[in-house]
Order: sequence, then structure tokens, then C-alpha cells
Amino acid sequence: MTADPRPLVGAAHGPGTRDVAAAGKVVERYLDRMVAHDWDAMADCLAEDVVRVGPFGDTYSGKASYVAFLSGLLPSLAGYSMRLDRVVSQGRFAVAELTETVEIDGSPLETPEALVFDLDAQGRIAHISIYIQRLGAPA
Repeated sequence: MTADPRPLVGAAHGPGTRDVAAAGKVVERYLDRMVAHDWDAMADCLAEDVVRVGPFGDTYSGKASYVAFLSGLLPSLAGYSMRLDRVVSQGRFAVAELTETVEIDGSPLETPEALVFDLDAQGRIAHISIYIQRLGAPA
């Protein structure tokens, strides 16, 4: 296997990548604890005044509100899973590329996404923006 000669910007991790920066570690832990439904550990990754902006402009402000939203939604999604493809980070900024899957009428529906994270000075997630790809849309 030949090493990739291109320099990394920040740090990336996932298949075939190198070291993880602090922001990437926080994002990875947040996503892992979210999928595990470990709401307390997930909440530890969030700033008190976190703002989450979803792909349709839906916004949740404040840790308690956001954790309540996720802890009510995720357990209700049939066949939910997440595949984390990579996290790229630099300083207090990180981007996660992932695919979430749910079952709709017994069939899996995959949604590729990119989540953009900003961390505060204490190393907690202060802002999350979610972007989705529409699969099967006409060209």
C-alpha cells in the first residue's frame, strides 16, 4: 500500500487515515453515545447553549431541549443505525460524514449526511449544522 502524498488539513480518521484531533474525538464520542442511547454521556459532549440546525431549518436551542428531542426520537425509529465514514477536524471545527438508516415499510432507507460542528473554548459542541444528500433525485 502506498502512502497518500497529499497533506492532511487538520486531522482525519476513519478507514486508512491518521491521528484524531481533539474536536474529532469529541464528535466521535457524541455520535457513538447518541447511537448507544447513552443520553448522559452524549450530553456531556454538548455546551449548555448548543444550537442544532437540521436539514430543513428545524432548530433546537439549549442542551436540555436538544437531548430531549434526540432521546424521544431515536428510540422510536425502526431499524435505526449509523455508519460513520469519517471525521475531519481542525482546531475547534469538525465535519462528520455519515449515513443514517431507518426502516420504512420494512425496507431500509439510507440517508447520507454531513454534520458540521463548532466547539466552544471548553471543548464542547456549541453548534451543529446538518446537511443531507437526496438519493434518487432526478439529475
